[in-house]
Amino acid sequence: MSQRVSYGSCGYWLRTSRVAAAVSLLFVTGTAFATDQAQQRQQGRAVNQAAKHEARSAKIDCRAENQQSNAQCRQDKRQTKQDGRQAKREIKY
Repeated sequence: MSQRVSYGSCGYWLRTSRVAAAVSLLFVTGTAFATDQAQQRQQGRAVNQAAKHEARSAKIDCRAENQQSNAQCRQDKRQTKQDGRQAKREIKY
């Protein structure tokens, strides 16, 4: 036969407080991780937007100066945007 150990009312509160402490620790850790992720996402978005703006300006300047064909200006714009995407990936991951 197995016997049950009785902790009384003090044991109940001890177990309850341990469970509450564990749950709150998990909650705080999860919140901190989510905050870090949000900051990384915002930084990545800012880098990506800056790259888009830079690519747009570079294409306009390229077309205005008539130094290259429109196709080459377009390729330069694509490469600039791709570089921005890569910078965003480096921030996020």
